[in-house]
Amino acid sequence: MDNTHIEQLKREMADAASAIPGTAPVALMEICGTHTVAIRRTGLRSLLPKRVKLVSGPGCPVCVTSQGMIDALVDLAGRPGVIVGTFGDMVRVPGTRSSLERQKAAGGHVAVCYSVLEALDLARKYPDQKVVFAAVGFETTAPGTAVAIDMARSEGLKNFLVLSGHKWVVPAMDALLAGGEVRIDGFLCPGHVSVVIGSRAYEPVARRYRRPCVVAGFSAEQVLSGVAALLKQLAAGQARVENVYPDAVRPEGNPEALARIHAVFEPVAATWRGLGPIPLSGMGLRAAYAEFDAAARLGLPWPPPEEGTSEHGCRCGDVLRGAIDPHDCPLFGKVCTPAHPIGPCMVSREGSCQAEYKYGAC
Repeated sequence: MDNTHIEQLKREMADAASAIPGTAPVALMEICGTHTVAIRRTGLRSLLPKRVKLVSGPGCPVCVTSQGMIDALVDLAGRPGVIVGTFGDMVRVPGTRSSLERQKAAGGHVAVCYSVLEALDLARKYPDQKVVFAAVGFETTAPGTAVAIDMARSEGLKNFLVLSGHKWVVPAMDALLAGGEVRIDGFLCPGHVSVVIGSRAYEPVARRYRRPCVVAGFSAEQVLSGVAALLKQLAAGQARVENVYPDAVRPEGNPEALARIHAVFEPVAATWRGLGPIPLSGMGLRAAYAEFDAAARLGLPWPPPEEGTSEHGCRCGDVLRGAIDPHDCPLFGKVCTPAHPIGPCMVSREGSCQAEYKYGAC
């Protein structure tokens, strides 16, 4: 960390914050779980002008996965002849009646995978089983799922299936601003996602809602540079897309990765925890790839029904919208901890509640 540069950024932020009209707090939302963890782990909030508040948004892919999809996966894990492959954080997320962790303890077939390619290997290893990969994540992980599906097709692996919970980030930003519930003066846009979709993807948000959007990386200097750029725009009355992470992010993104996504997936409505259904925010398998669609092949209603909650007062959905801070949930740090999580915001390593629990004193 370049301390000289950090001090310069602190001065720039202070000057810009003092030049923003009015006296109301300035709320900047990060839409990235990695940003959330980096901000709390490094204690960056203590370097901000008092008027500026960083608000965590729906940037944790495990956290925003709907209760209905969790219930569908629990159902599949209990079926004979089915193996559910999933990322580790998903295993502990509570569904309405159970979780993948409890289903596995009861004899269900649940395999923790570090990548979709491990699920593909399971399909090769167990040709008499249907292997269902729980495909969650934003535009960052979707190209890998698309590649795996194409590999399964080329190999003739009929037992490899995907339950798609992939999501597009920009429609969620649009929904947050259209809802008007939470004050958002600007967005710190996700670095990893932006590598794929490009900085231009945020232009409709900046133009339609007059909110500045700044793409930043994950180091302390990158985050503070992003915040400084947002505050300078607000002080100047501007609302445009800016990229302070040009070494990794291009305006057009990664055309090959986007082509992979669009070849296999089409935009569909999707339910986000805390935000509800958002049109064209999900990725559904195109008709040409229906043979790999777990919902269609295994007779699951899709989109899955949302049958209520088993979270016992957990307010993870409100945290994901930025409506409350983790400490405002009555369960936080008391009955809900990383060792005994009640909701997904405390389960996931990118969840706001877990990050606040671990690093909130920083």
